[in-house]
Amino acid sequence: MNPIDSRANDAHEHDAEWIPVLAEDALGEGEVVGVEAHGEEIAVYCVQGELHATSDLCTHGFARMSEGFLEGCEIECPIHQGRFDVRTGEPTCGPVTEPLRRHAVRREDGRIWIRLDQGAG
Repeated sequence: MNPIDSRANDAHEHDAEWIPVLAEDALGEGEVVGVEAHGEEIAVYCVQGELHATSDLCTHGFARMSEGFLEGCEIECPIHQGRFDVRTGEPTCGPVTEPLRRHAVRREDGRIWIRLDQGAG
């Protein structure tokens, strides 16, 4: 997990504000990185130049998606090999059946920012 600037977090509300989580250059094309924002574990993905963010915990078991295998737009759980579409959070291959919670994500001022209010699917 990459730490975030806790001073920035103190100034923001938990659900509605953008939170800086990562330097933009810390995430390359085709990569996934695990971060923490307000105590929530988040996986941030860069796929075809687009950023995506989901819960870092698999909905099927207690595995970190950021430790899984990213191929195209799908992340594979490192434990049971279930897959999710990182763009939507929806499962694409069993044994997973529940979607990952998604989060809004953007680039600004050389950083990657997350908003914790987008919801599932």
